[in-house]
Amino acid sequence: MDKDYQKIEFAFGKSSDQSASVPVRHPVIVVGAGPVGLTVAIDLAQQGVPVVVLDDDNKLSVGSRAICFAKRSLEIWDRLGAGQRMVDKGVSWNVGKVYFQDELVYTFNLLPDSGHRRPAFINLQQYYCEGFLYEAAAALPNLDLRWKNKVAAVEQHADHVQLTVETPDGPYRLQAQYIVACDGARSPLRTMLGQESKGRVFRDRFLIADVKMKADFPAERWFWFDPPFHRNQSVLLHMQPDNVWRIDFQLGWDADPEEEKKPEKVIPRIRALLGENAEFDFEWISVYTFACLRMDEFRHGRVIFAGDSAHGVSPFGARGANSGVQDADNLAWKLKLVLAGKAPDALLDTYATEREYAADENLLNSTRATDFITPKSEVSRTFRDATLKLAKDHPFARRLVNSGRLSVPATLVGSALSTPDRDAFSGLMIPGAPAADAPLRVGSDDDWFLSRIGGEFDGVYFSDNGSLPAATASGLQSLAQGAIPVRTLVVVPSGAKADKLPGIAVVEDAQGMLAQRFDGRDGTYYLLRPDQHVSARWREFNPDWARAAVARATCNA
Repeated sequence: MDKDYQKIEFAFGKSSDQSASVPVRHPVIVVGAGPVGLTVAIDLAQQGVPVVVLDDDNKLSVGSRAICFAKRSLEIWDRLGAGQRMVDKGVSWNVGKVYFQDELVYTFNLLPDSGHRRPAFINLQQYYCEGFLYEAAAALPNLDLRWKNKVAAVEQHADHVQLTVETPDGPYRLQAQYIVACDGARSPLRTMLGQESKGRVFRDRFLIADVKMKADFPAERWFWFDPPFHRNQSVLLHMQPDNVWRIDFQLGWDADPEEEKKPEKVIPRIRALLGENAEFDFEWISVYTFACLRMDEFRHGRVIFAGDSAHGVSPFGARGANSGVQDADNLAWKLKLVLAGKAPDALLDTYATEREYAADENLLNSTRATDFITPKSEVSRTFRDATLKLAKDHPFARRLVNSGRLSVPATLVGSALSTPDRDAFSGLMIPGAPAADAPLRVGSDDDWFLSRIGGEFDGVYFSDNGSLPAATASGLQSLAQGAIPVRTLVVVPSGAKADKLPGIAVVEDAQGMLAQRFDGRDGTYYLLRPDQHVSARWREFNPDWARAAVARATCNA
């Protein structure tokens, strides 16, 4: 039986740091034990970096909150060993439906092609996500999670940051080489540093009602514009685990949030959607306002912001928590290399520039979705309604409909860490792109491409016959001996026999999808970053080019 993660309370435990005569210094302190803070902490700890996590509370999230986790987040959690639990518990879905008034306008599939280990999305209450991550974190000996430790003050110094931390046993001081601030949308650390998030607050309110009921609806995303049961507004319906359903009702700006949360106001809305005889119980009720905000800069000296503390978007599109998990994925490997002295401090600046770029992409999509969902003028509403009517019969109009462009990982176009192409390639796997998955075969076992890479730099070499020229084999093996090692994965067609070489793994492209997605011809070589983004690619392998690309990707060039 599943644990009730909403009711678990964690005991405060006094740390030995509190009795130290001088503040103890740690490599990294993460502030906030939500999905983003736990993800970055687990990633660092698994890579050998000792990390302390401070949280001012002693329990996990109450209410479902973020529920929609994208394929890319699942792939990141797979690398950290938590993805399968998320998928096993979550409700997987790829299909969405858009309605206008009383008609189905069209259906879309977010993952139309096969050959992916993970679905486009799962729906999973945030308290399950946090619970699974907490249990993964608690199993790591070099991860120290401290509950009821509230950061009260922060002081930046040339070579460290000092925190004043309040606990039930009194305050103490603590130091770190770097602080990762994952303390949420109202980030106290952001306020302490005199920073703010700027952007746009939309004049509209939405009601979230999580209800427990038995229904035979499929695991799909249903979005209504101006339905007969909620005229002139919009409604979203999603399935969650445990027979819980998320329903979002647009309310309008003039709605009183406290009044609208009262059960006597919510029940009639739900019965209008489900029918007068519908039986349900409330799990969670909340009212929220749309906002699209971000900090100007995500890095401030030795304090680095990630997740909602750095950026916030409207919830339609599932871009909030998912982009925060990608923040963690981008940051952890860079911190590891800097702390190990294998990369300069400037590498951390690229976390800020890359994730600020990604945040701007999310903010743009979220703003456009909000403007389409909640038109603020008669002209805008007329355009929206005409678009929806056309979309029923005309595919071109469907590209204009925006019920929340759903989260996709950012392709870091123009990143200073990427080596520009010198050869011609087709497809989406350009430098800066997150690597696509594909089915593999290793010996007699089935596997997946993304399960074979990540956490370190990886080189992927495509060979039609599995026989590597001596110079190529020597060059690939030499990369594994560098100060920043590069593992090698040789990809051969299904059934091909391959040379067995020390230090080089060979996999079969089980269905030919990896070569197709990467445009991988014989001799093609890809260099992939530890966060599984493409760093460089060539039509022939040259170890000097690969070394130069690694240096560029780590700011050592």
